[in-house]
Amino acid sequence: MEILESILESEQELTCYVGGMGEFDSLCANAVRVLKHRHPEKNILLILVLPYMKQSINTHREYYQERYDDIIIPTELAGIHYKKAITARNRWMVDQSDCLVSMVWRNYGGAYQTLKYAEKCSKRIFRMEPKA
Repeated sequence: MEILESILESEQELTCYVGGMGEFDSLCANAVRVLKHRHPEKNILLILVLPYMKQSINTHREYYQERYDDIIIPTELAGIHYKKAITARNRWMVDQSDCLVSMVWRNYGGAYQTLKYAEKCSKRIFRMEPKA
């Protein structure tokens, strides 16, 4: 939460992309919702970025509409095999962003690869440490 507050100090607008596929994504989304409540004077958006269409979006439409300002599937992901779509989605989010908030504690996996990609792209990175 402190990381987002510090970013928001110098900004009137903040767009946060989340993948919605894990505990850290949920933690981040909740932090953004709290931030939106604390700072109604600022334009804060929470965008769920999906790698492909999921039936749950239609089945639980109200749930998603209540929790996110928008839900997108980048057109750049069309035609990508579903096993590669999550990695492509993560790269898309990095490409669209000015900075990355990350919590990576091992040197393998999707989060690690996304962090390395953000470093390669010279993005500003805020690293969170996992709580013991």
